[in-house]
Amino acid sequence: MNVGAAYDACRRVNARYGKTFFLATTLLRPGQRPAVHALYAFARWADEIVDAAGVDDRAGELDRLERLLDEPPSNAVLHALADTTSRYGIDRALFTDFLASMRMDLDVTEYADLDALGVYMRGSAEVIGLQMLPVLGTVVPRAEAEPYAARLGVAFQLTNFLRDVGEDLDRGRVYLPQDVLAAHGVDQDLLQWCRLHRRANVRVQRALDELVAHSHAIYQLAEPGIAMLSPSSRPCVRTAFTLYRDILGLVGCEVLWRRVAVPRTRRIAVAVPGAGRALLARAMTR
Repeated sequence: MNVGAAYDACRRVNARYGKTFFLATTLLRPGQRPAVHALYAFARWADEIVDAAGVDDRAGELDRLERLLDEPPSNAVLHALADTTSRYGIDRALFTDFLASMRMDLDVTEYADLDALGVYMRGSAEVIGLQMLPVLGTVVPRAEAEPYAARLGVAFQLTNFLRDVGEDLDRGRVYLPQDVLAAHGVDQDLLQWCRLHRRANVRVQRALDELVAHSHAIYQLAEPGIAMLSPSSRPCVRTAFTLYRDILGLVGCEVLWRRVAVPRTRRIAVAVPGAGRALLARAMTR
C-alpha cells in the first residue's frame, strides 16, 4: 500500500472519532500531522477491540494486534504506524505498555485509589504523550520534556474519565477511584441510579468536584512542558490543553446521562488564535 494512502486512512479515523484532538492537529506543520493521525488510529483500533460486543476472544485479538507490530504491515493503519515509528524513532516498548493497559480493561472494572489507577494510566495515557513527543519535537533534551508529556497524557485521560462516567458505566467499568467515591458516600449503585433517573446528587457532585480539582492540578504540573516543545508544535498542544481543560468546567452530575462538550463557539475562539500562532511559528522557522 502507498504510504500516503495509508496516512489518509488514519486521518479519516482521527477526523471521525477524535474531533477535538483532530482540530488541534490542524495547527501542526503539515509534515507532522500524518504521524499523529497514525498514532491515533492505532490507539483507536485497540480501543475498539476492548469495547467490541460479540467478540469471543478479545484478549486473543489484542495479542494478535501486538504480533502484527513485528510483522510486515498488512493494512493501512499498520503501514502508517510502521513508517511513523521508523521516521521518528518511537520506542517499541511504548506500544507494549499501551497494549498491557488495554488488556487490563478486559478484566479490571474498578480501581481502589489513584495509585491503582495510575498503573493503568501508565500504559493508557502516559505512553501516548511519550509517543507524541518525538513527532512534536523539543527545544530541550527529550528526556527533560518526557515527564511533562506523560503528565499531559494523564490530564487528558482523567478529563475523559470524568466526561465519560455514564458511558463507562454501561460498559461495566468505573475509572473514578473507589476511595474518593467512598469518602463522599458514593457507590456504583448510586451512580447507576443517577444515570437511570437523570437526577443530580450532592454526594456524587462532591466526588466529581474533588476529582476535577485533582485533574486541574495535573494540568498545572504538565503546563510548563508546552514551552519545551518545538515552537511550531506549541499552538497545537496549547489548543488541545485549553479545550480539554475547559471540559472540566462542564463536569457535573449530568455527565452520568449525557456527554458534555465544549461549545463550538468556544472551540473556534481557541483554535483561531492558535492558528495565527502556528502560522507565525512556521514563518519564523523557515
